[in-house]
Amino acid sequence: MSERNRRWVIGANPLGRALETSDFRRDDQSRPAPGLGEALIKVRCLSMDPALKSYMENISTYARPTNIGDVMPGEAIGEVVASNCPDLVVGARVRGDLGWQDFAVVKHGQVELVHAEISDTAALGVLGTTGKTAYCGLVGVGQPKPGDVLVVSGAAGATGTVVGQIGKIAGCRVIGIAGGAAKCERLIEDLGFDAAIDYKSEKVRSRLRALAPEGIDVMFDNVGGEVLNDCLARLAPGARVVICGAISRYNADPRNPGQMPEGPRNYFNLVHAHARMEGFILHHYAAMHEEAQKRLTRWVGGGQIKESADVVEGFERAPEALLRVFSGANLGKQLVRL
Repeated sequence: MSERNRRWVIGANPLGRALETSDFRRDDQSRPAPGLGEALIKVRCLSMDPALKSYMENISTYARPTNIGDVMPGEAIGEVVASNCPDLVVGARVRGDLGWQDFAVVKHGQVELVHAEISDTAALGVLGTTGKTAYCGLVGVGQPKPGDVLVVSGAAGATGTVVGQIGKIAGCRVIGIAGGAAKCERLIEDLGFDAAIDYKSEKVRSRLRALAPEGIDVMFDNVGGEVLNDCLARLAPGARVVICGAISRYNADPRNPGQMPEGPRNYFNLVHAHARMEGFILHHYAAMHEEAQKRLTRWVGGGQIKESADVVEGFERAPEALLRVFSGANLGKQLVRL
């Protein structure tokens, strides 16, 4: 076992601009040792999520503050390799905020155990935070019904791929919005979406008019900006709009109104359609987490939901992998296998 602990640390605060590889720097140290009541985790796989940029910017309202030089935070999965904690035995696999490093020292309660039959990729994707976000957002907020038209923006991303498949299980007609013909083809051919719109080469609003002539019943939004505006123009009576993410504003400084994308001009259609638009954060739906985990596990085991993971190999490629999320290069859940 290596005595060095490779670490990526925060090198800059990317507020108000696009993320760059120079925002990260290497700061390798000696392998840490667990103290009393602690365990040493060998990190195996990192989760790449859009929220990581807001953690670096210190604008997240649900994550601890960060400083330049701190280990880059992030959910990961690893194995207990040394332990002074009876609840974390050597050989157990755990999931939690382990950070971008080879080794992390944790206490009981800071991580959760992962069942042996669940793969690392599934534990960080469809059966992890991503899957629970998709389930709680769609089921808890969107409340899909058989026959509903469900539109998912950012449909080829980690959350979007799961949302669309849950929508099919719920009996919806599912339309995904993604960037590029290859992504759209995969949504239909591999993941069972009924239709897909390539926002890079097609006009979203006119395509929605053709694909959903009676309007949209549930809109699950991961993008914001013009895509959200186009969808609000096509709402059906009683529609539910779920705000999960807004990648269109990730490079803007919220303190500078001039940098923020324009708000939805078609918001008043919520009134005409007697519709509602609601945002959510996963921890607000803690009461649904157990239900989500059980159902997602059953659906994955039964083949009703396919895992969609995009794995980059190598610790040194972690910054590159996170940039892939913001450029839209990833297909499904972006991960880094150390």
